[in-house]
Order: sequence, then structure tokens, then C-alpha cells
Amino acid sequence: MSVLDLSSWELREIKSTPVTIKELEEMHERSGSFRALFSRKSGQIKIRGIDSSSLEEKDYRALILDHYSFLKRPVFLTKSDIFIGSDKDNLARLYEYFDRSQKG
Repeated sequence: MSVLDLSSWELREIKSTPVTIKELEEMHERSGSFRALFSRKSGQIKIRGIDSSSLEEKDYRALILDHYSFLKRPVFLTKSDIFIGSDKDNLARLYEYFDRSQKG
């Protein structure tokens, strides 16, 4: 990600400035689910003894709002797209987006 020019982007550290309900709802609208936004790698899952296989959409929403580590990161919001997480496919889409936006 360090190869991307993020100078014109608003970067946000969500530990000190948590995601608001409005922001989470916007991310949900774009992604189609709270599950897509949920980080299964959060250390809070083990600490809280959460069985993530039994979670429903309302649970994902509540957990993300409760603790920053439940939000999969990074999240990039553009005018029309959302890019969630650091998996290979998402990063490829993100690099394509940056490549198009720098050319256009």
C-alpha cells in the first residue's frame, strides 16, 4: 500500500476517532452487508469468546460499533466504490482504481 499516493486522501485512525453510525451505514450500503466489513482477525473475538459462525448482521453491526478492531481494514471509500480489507483481490481492485484515477 505504500506505493499508492494517498496525499489527496483523508486518512483516519479509527482507534482514537471511532466510526460513527452514519459512516458504518454508508459502508454497509456500499458493501451490501456488515459481515463484509467485519474482521475475523480481531483479537477481541478470542478475548470475548465470540463464536463468529453464529453471528447475524445485527451482531456484526453492534460489534463494529463497539470496538474498532472489528472493522476490517483498510477501508477506502470513493465516490462510487468501497474497498475493504487487505486480501489479494481487494488490493488488486484498489491498485486498478488508483491507476485509472491517476490517468484520468
